[in-house]
Amino acid sequence: MAILGVDVGGTFTDAVLVEEGRIRTAKVPTAPRQEESVLAAARAVGADATELERFAHGTTVATNALLERRGARTAYVGNAGFEQLLHLRRQTRAHLYRLSAQHPEPLVPLERCFGVRGRLGPEGELEPLELDDLPELDGAEAVAVCLLFAFRDPSHERAVATELRRRHPGVHVVASHEVASEFREYERASTTTADAYLAPVTVRYLRALVAAAAEAGLPEPVVMLSSGGVLPAGEAAEHPARLLISGPAGGVVGAGLVTRGAGFEHAIAFDMGGTSTDVCLLPGGRAERVSEREIGGLPIRLPSVDVHTVGAGGGSLVRRDAGGALRVGPESAGADPGPACYGRGGGPTVTDANLLLGRLPEALPGGLVLDRDAAAAALAEIDPAAVVDVVNAEMLRALRVVSVERGHDPREFALVAYGGAGPLHACALAEELGMEAVLVPAAAGVLSALGLAAGDERRDRVVSHVRPLAAVDELPPDGEADLRYRGQSFELPVPLGSGLEERFHRAHEERYGYADRDREVELVAVRTADVARGPEVELPSGEPKRASGPALVELDGSTLWIPPGWEGVRDGFSWVVTRE
Repeated sequence: MAILGVDVGGTFTDAVLVEEGRIRTAKVPTAPRQEESVLAAARAVGADATELERFAHGTTVATNALLERRGARTAYVGNAGFEQLLHLRRQTRAHLYRLSAQHPEPLVPLERCFGVRGRLGPEGELEPLELDDLPELDGAEAVAVCLLFAFRDPSHERAVATELRRRHPGVHVVASHEVASEFREYERASTTTADAYLAPVTVRYLRALVAAAAEAGLPEPVVMLSSGGVLPAGEAAEHPARLLISGPAGGVVGAGLVTRGAGFEHAIAFDMGGTSTDVCLLPGGRAERVSEREIGGLPIRLPSVDVHTVGAGGGSLVRRDAGGALRVGPESAGADPGPACYGRGGGPTVTDANLLLGRLPEALPGGLVLDRDAAAAALAEIDPAAVVDVVNAEMLRALRVVSVERGHDPREFALVAYGGAGPLHACALAEELGMEAVLVPAAAGVLSALGLAAGDERRDRVVSHVRPLAAVDELPPDGEADLRYRGQSFELPVPLGSGLEERFHRAHEERYGYADRDREVELVAVRTADVARGPEVELPSGEPKRASGPALVELDGSTLWIPPGWEGVRDGFSWVVTRE
């Protein structure tokens, strides 16, 4: 039986077909209608619908809709007196040192934010709910409902959502306890609003994909979530905010698979594509997860792999600013027109610089012949080496964020480089960080698609407590507890198990430099997950090879550049590149 993974990126759509220990790969340009790209990639890789056991998919539809503000016309319903919660936010500045910097506009304008009378407190009802107080929501395509203390008692919120669904049967209604049943009302409201805002767009896409797959004879796709697990498309569509880093999560799963297969204990995933670069710490060969992240300046309080993203990719556009300084990105040439060397009239990019430096072959996968003259004309008097230095500096900052700034020594980690452009820049970045080894999978250009194929089916759950740990009688054997000292504003995740309180003290001391064992410990939440292991993916071993820098090694959908002073050895599925 075969397994198909298809990952849609900003520039290319990648496909991986795993069958009886063999891997076939393909890349096609991403089309405006993503479902067309998905089926084109499946055809390009030669997927036989009758032999497919699993069809896994990573999508950017939700991410693009949020970043480009192309979601549904959404209304917000909160408690009377708290209607403006999305606009009040927290008291933190948009930028610490830029007093005039503005927060992104909320997804719902003030005129579509409404209040309903009724109030719950931490111990029960303070004021009865008045459903007759609900406003009319003319013109709304989606509604987000977030009431105070709904994470503890959802009865008021459930009644409001039920009434809204009765009054407006064609409108998508999301209540906060259904998607993010946790305390901190602003983050819960932001997450619920994003989920409602994205639902119509994402549901239309996933329905179109399921229908197109059925017409092509493919099985119903499973979709990668931000948490690094997959769910059937119909279930994933219920709460599309869970899909916001679908593609990068697939890459992290693939990087972990490669790390463990090559025998490395710790690694940092480094995925440089056409539009952006994603980095993630892999202690023990598995991604760390966080319960909240910002996307487009909005807090999303849902489980996700701890990926840090910067706007630097092979297609990042090169320019000089008003002061004459060289800038790279975050704007991208995309798939069309693409870099100047594609010969379609695109602007100068990082890809053009790498081509002029001799770090790319004359033709890319898919038969695209690169035009050196067009690249040289686009860059004109800009030094290609300077372009690479600038984009490397941006990615270096991202790698330091997930390692040095969190107390990890990067010298103890290998750098797993993938994406279309990652292996071109990996050795230079590793050298700057003092890392000894770069791990480059043979399918580096399509590793995210491979991760999709191998992903576990995962359903995350959270139970809010916000009470003393000593008052909790029983906890699950597996999962994580969010703990803090009473009176603190933020919590630390600690694996469940025996000696939980003492392990929290040690974790606090490691993170903050002190522990207060005489202070009461508070349990904020318990996080668990129902996990069904994904299929076992056997990574094929290639012919042993060796190359000393400077050397150019062509891979499936990517190119490895080995600079002087480095040596690469193909051992098993991956190249291991080390300093001589």
